[in-house]
Amino acid sequence: MSKARYPRFRRIDGTHPWKRKVAGGFVDYTARRRRDGQVAFFNFALAKEMGLIPRSHPERLNPELSRAVLRTFGLQILNEWDYLHRTHVDPRDRLPHTYMATRYLQLQHPSRRGTTSGDGRSVWNGTIAHQGVIWDVSSCGVGVTRLCPATAIEGRFFRSGSRTASYGCGTAALGEGISAALLSETFHRNGIATERVLAVIALPNGQAINVRAGRNLLRPSHFFAPLKQGDLPRLRAAIDVFAERQMQNGDWPRIPPGPARDRYLAEACARAFARAAATFESEYVFCWLDWDGDNVLANGGIVDYGSVRQFGLYHREYRFDDTDRWSTTIPEQRQKARAIAQCFAQIRSALIEGRKRPLAEFAHDPVLRIFDREFAAHKARLLVRKLGVRPETAAFLVRARRRELERFRRAFGYFERARSARGPRKVPDGLTWNAVFSTRDLMRELPERVRTGGGPIPGREFLGIGLSSYAAPADRRPSRTRLRMAGRFQRAYLALLRAAAAHERRPLDELLAEVARRSAVINRRDRITGDGVDYATDRLIRYRRRLSSGKLHRVIAAFLDHQDLNPPEPADDRAPPARPPAHDVRRVLDRLIEAVAEMRHGL
Repeated sequence: MSKARYPRFRRIDGTHPWKRKVAGGFVDYTARRRRDGQVAFFNFALAKEMGLIPRSHPERLNPELSRAVLRTFGLQILNEWDYLHRTHVDPRDRLPHTYMATRYLQLQHPSRRGTTSGDGRSVWNGTIAHQGVIWDVSSCGVGVTRLCPATAIEGRFFRSGSRTASYGCGTAALGEGISAALLSETFHRNGIATERVLAVIALPNGQAINVRAGRNLLRPSHFFAPLKQGDLPRLRAAIDVFAERQMQNGDWPRIPPGPARDRYLAEACARAFARAAATFESEYVFCWLDWDGDNVLANGGIVDYGSVRQFGLYHREYRFDDTDRWSTTIPEQRQKARAIAQCFAQIRSALIEGRKRPLAEFAHDPVLRIFDREFAAHKARLLVRKLGVRPETAAFLVRARRRELERFRRAFGYFERARSARGPRKVPDGLTWNAVFSTRDLMRELPERVRTGGGPIPGREFLGIGLSSYAAPADRRPSRTRLRMAGRFQRAYLALLRAAAAHERRPLDELLAEVARRSAVINRRDRITGDGVDYATDRLIRYRRRLSSGKLHRVIAAFLDHQDLNPPEPADDRAPPARPPAHDVRRVLDRLIEAVAEMRHGL
């Protein structure tokens, strides 16, 4: 296979609309080629969506494809330290294009105004267009930039790879890339907006270059920096780049520049962040939303998986310890998302009026009412989905059975929020107060138990199904309150399913049988958590020494297929199952799935 099979990689050459249109919004770097990398992971499905490889391309690396990946992304920037110390670079390794590190607001920086902050160990590789969609591509671990927190705090430049200051090395770990690939692809397959990992290039000493892609990788913090600084021309340019991309990709309707577009921006972002916050709370995703808008994309998607976790239970008291500050909790993310929506109202006003008004003036802005309505509506949709009914029936229940749904929400929330009698405790990366019940286990097991038993099951049996591995001995004693709530849960649950059966005009027993099948997928027992991702990442890195590249990619692909929580619909036209994997691939896959099942209640 010749190099001509992969010519589109060459279009990713550092150029980006941000560089042309947002003066002062980035720092540009020259770069040199690295010759010590190996492709540890390549996302074939994403590469096909982006048009980098043909749709018919087999999902295995060949030497030419590996070279194309390494030639495009295997680079290291020449930073300020390199120029000050006159680092020698072989002319053959010096790349012809420059790569930008973008400026954005970041809490770790002393100024809190975005004057020194931005991409500290990443650069933007450029863009690629395919079938009407434009993709951004960036790489993490390519060297330390002047926008890292260490430079702002210590007032000096750092050599890439230096370990003399926190946030000052410019490197990324192989484990970061693999774990981000596993979790981001799992989220993507299950409808959670996110950046995705295109490739992971393994470097010596456990380091890596982790290549990410998305339809629009701009964050709210890209806009909040010029907003905080009162730089309205740069704010306007930044918003225009974001809006044009949203319209080019079909994510927004075509709206000409002017007040109508600025108003649409604020309303669209309010809805996007309401849905994101509702999803994080419903699916137990810890994303560490904060007022700087750094850890999330401007369309509400997830970015930067270094601070993202998938919990198995509603561990609502968990906080990450970042040395100098504590993170937000899962329920606090709603208020942070609402604050981001409020900032977009401030942006709308600044762009239309030509002046920046105080943020407090937007505390009751209409976009916040949009946020509140969309948050409540999306939470209801996500709760009904957990029942396991068909999508059209779920929409009916949300629309026409609000009273029954509210009763169920209250009973569901009682068990979801229950905390262990052990109280708060330390964990390796922070502090938590463990949840007691697994509502996913309840929703998975209950329909078949109710169907075979002909009605509600005894309260003690109900509690036994839901109690998690985090339940202390005191939590396992069935109190009167919990037994009473077990009855309320089941009555509300059955009321919704009876309404669903009447809507579909079929017997309840028949509906329960289908709900049991669907719930087994939606509320999968061996569903991945942060602990499961960590275990799987460690195992996969070890298996790199024992499995060929092709087999390792097949393990990852099969593992991700297993994490698809979308039950097949009656007219599902998805591809037929692939042929059974080889014995050694199957053995590794089974070990991963078994371990993930054991860790399903974890952080």
